[in-house]
Amino acid sequence: MRQNPFTRPTILAAVVMLDVGLSQAKFDHLVLWLSLERHIPSDSSISVSKKAAQLGRLILTRGSDEVQTLDGTVTLTEAAVRQAVALMVNVDSPRTEQARLVRALALDGFVVEWRDEAPNAPVLRAALPAEVDLPAADDEVHRLLKEFAFQTALGHLDQAIEAHTRGDWAAANSQTRTFLESLFEHIAHKIDPAEAAARGSSENRRAWLAEREFLSKPRNEWTNDGKNYLNGLFKMLHTEGSHPGLSDEDRSTFRLHLVLITARTFLRRLKNNQ
Repeated sequence: MRQNPFTRPTILAAVVMLDVGLSQAKFDHLVLWLSLERHIPSDSSISVSKKAAQLGRLILTRGSDEVQTLDGTVTLTEAAVRQAVALMVNVDSPRTEQARLVRALALDGFVVEWRDEAPNAPVLRAALPAEVDLPAADDEVHRLLKEFAFQTALGHLDQAIEAHTRGDWAAANSQTRTFLESLFEHIAHKIDPAEAAARGSSENRRAWLAEREFLSKPRNEWTNDGKNYLNGLFKMLHTEGSHPGLSDEDRSTFRLHLVLITARTFLRRLKNNQ
């Protein structure tokens, strides 16, 4: 598994799952198993929730530390996430904490499977090739948005991720599309504020970015006939969301993944062209 495959929302969702799923004794056993007894005391006067909060802070600051498990050496983050997944139950209507962890894992490119030979034993596996590395893409997009001070786009992206995490697919789809629109608005105004303002519409500004050769016509990122990658992507993102007809989880996750990878590509290009 990749060194840091899980994002902050997934880590926090896993910690909440451990909080609600473990008793005092079992949480203390987990602390021993993770070799964190020097940091989290086995004191029954301290609530499980407070211990879980301590665990969360440790993971966020020391998540790459390695621990020994029955499955071999893994990072502290992976060990905690796998323990949270192990608490899942195979039911039609899982508890809220489980559903949120499943959705957070999906955004990181992981799925939880229930195999026929062991229907009550959840298995965590990667849903996408490791080369995609969605958590790294998400981190890089956030970092570059902050570096360029693209605050409006950053806000829409965070709202899209938050909506997806709570299972509001329509809102997630709507914010995902708005994020991508806002990103190209920011890019155009970053390159030439006066010219971008003079172009009047978002569509005209994207066409102007192609004229400036920021968007590549030879690679079909943008073409004059509308049959190009970006127009196709915007049309796909527009089909559901805030409009009639609700998207399911898989389609919403796919859209957010695709937009993250697309955004990273063009933010990198903007940085390299400075």
